[in-house]
Amino acid sequence: MRRRRPVPPSPLPQRHGIDPVRLRLPEDGRWETVRDHLVDRLPAVAPALIDAMLREGAVWCADGPLAPAAPYRPGAHLWFHRELPEEVPVPYAVEVLYRDDVLVVADKPHFLATTPRGRHVTETALARLRRDLGLPALSPAHRLDRLTAGVVMFTVRPEHRAAYQDLFQGRRVHKEYEAVAPHDPGLELPRTVRSRIVKERGVIAAREVPGEPNSASRVELLEHRGGLGRYRLVPVTGRTHQLRLHMSSLGVPVLGDPVYPAVTDPAPDDFRRPLQLLARSLEFTDPITGRARRFTSRRTLSAWECQRRWAAGGTAGQPGRR
Repeated sequence: MRRRRPVPPSPLPQRHGIDPVRLRLPEDGRWETVRDHLVDRLPAVAPALIDAMLREGAVWCADGPLAPAAPYRPGAHLWFHRELPEEVPVPYAVEVLYRDDVLVVADKPHFLATTPRGRHVTETALARLRRDLGLPALSPAHRLDRLTAGVVMFTVRPEHRAAYQDLFQGRRVHKEYEAVAPHDPGLELPRTVRSRIVKERGVIAAREVPGEPNSASRVELLEHRGGLGRYRLVPVTGRTHQLRLHMSSLGVPVLGDPVYPAVTDPAPDDFRRPLQLLARSLEFTDPITGRARRFTSRRTLSAWECQRRWAAGGTAGQPGRR
């Protein structure tokens, strides 16, 4: 069996907290030049743009920028920065709850994605923290939905990432969420909701189907007033949109949810009425130090503080006292 060559470090720095694109040239390449390969491999990129990138020295190999007629070298690695889409800035800050040489724990606002994906690239918690903290190797230990605020954890060095990811994958992290949703006096709580959830690629909403349950969520009512309830949600499993779907199936969908029970399409610059769901805390035994850890969000849910202001589009999920 042929050993794969180790990947050399990128000769290009990050841009706006985003790594350059890395490509590996196939070993069985039939192209005469790198340019020919890129034209075939990147059909969404106009050949004229590829030519311009090569002329400007924007495509690099491990030894430096490539010339426009650079010959094809099987197995070589290439790097370049892709054109980043224009993004609507999310007007809320990421607060750092904890930082050491191993971990960064952040308090993410609503509307900010955790990591680059789709149309959200530089306006993400990861890109912001890399830039603001000067930590280019920062990586997510897990992810939090873009519309959900609260505690999210990152690792400072690549060699530590797997240990913390294993905590989440092995369900050894106790997670608690808080939500504001309608209050139904006839709904018996606390209870554990179990169902089978499927999420199809390209479809925004997950759905519950008959069959063996693959998800479980503990739902507790903490208090209620004015027709609203404040709930504690404890996910036993980690399916996409699990808590939001389970609350909707109970007949008390989380306030501000644009997907459950019905999909709406808010404008990308509409930061009013944020989803009233907050990742309140993470608790676990640290796999590196063996210490007990607990991190708690400082944010509040604005609909519980003042439903009228939230309904009118008031301040979204800023840090504050409970």
